[in-house]
Amino acid sequence: AQICLKHCLSDLYAMGAQPHTVLALVQVPYATPSKQAEMLYQILAGTHKGLLASGTPLVGGHTTVGPQLALGFACNGVADPQKLLRKNGMRPGDQLILTQPLGTGTLFAADMQGKAKGRWIEGAIAAMLTPNQAAAEIFRAHGANACTDVTGFGLAGHLIEMTRASGVTATLNLAALPVLTGAVDTLAAGLLSSLHPQNLQAGEFIDPRAASHALYPLLFDPQTAGGLLATVPAAAAQQCLDDLRHHGYPAAALVGEVSTAAESQYLLRVRADRD
Repeated sequence: AQICLKHCLSDLYAMGAQPHTVLALVQVPYATPSKQAEMLYQILAGTHKGLLASGTPLVGGHTTVGPQLALGFACNGVADPQKLLRKNGMRPGDQLILTQPLGTGTLFAADMQGKAKGRWIEGAIAAMLTPNQAAAEIFRAHGANACTDVTGFGLAGHLIEMTRASGVTATLNLAALPVLTGAVDTLAAGLLSSLHPQNLQAGEFIDPRAASHALYPLLFDPQTAGGLLATVPAAAAQQCLDDLRHHGYPAAALVGEVSTAAESQYLLRVRADRD
């Protein structure tokens, strides 16, 4: 429940909004009434714990019974229209900062096949439980021009969405990407999420010169409860990064930069060097 809640609330944080109220939508599987009551209790307990940090009330919801457990949230938020962070605000010269390591898609694909180590999954869960609220506040404090949460479309898909909306080009440094422990191993073994092939369609907008790099497939790995990706003016980027690392995002990294639009189909360039 806490991971699902973070995943849902992140859309609000990414646009500079504050959560106001939350509704829970729960489907419990067919079972005895006592087992259903226990599952519902655990879900709501996790939801309550996840909402404590933001002080957001759970004001209601809906429950039903079905063949499997399912959970979703309808999250409402409030924001100053003049301070919204939009996807089309990227500016040439901005630095790209990613707050959370990548790799949940490939790791859980491996776990479903019994090929992931327990400590790998523990690390992924710890990352998925890290709220994005403080990161969003830090980005706003340092003048971020654009922001998104990195979820199902993968890093490449979400970044290309931003570059297209902003009329710019971005360059990613694969060597700078934060990666969950074990994800390199599962990628190398070809253990990919079921969404990975669909996300690969974004490759037509990426300069292919780094496509042979071991971490290139990570660009298309779908994330659950991922971190935030924001563009920050170059003069503020290092201090922003330091603040993120000091306030609970130790894996936060400068992963690229924004430049003027290129005269080609490519919206994203990729390099693989260590600064």
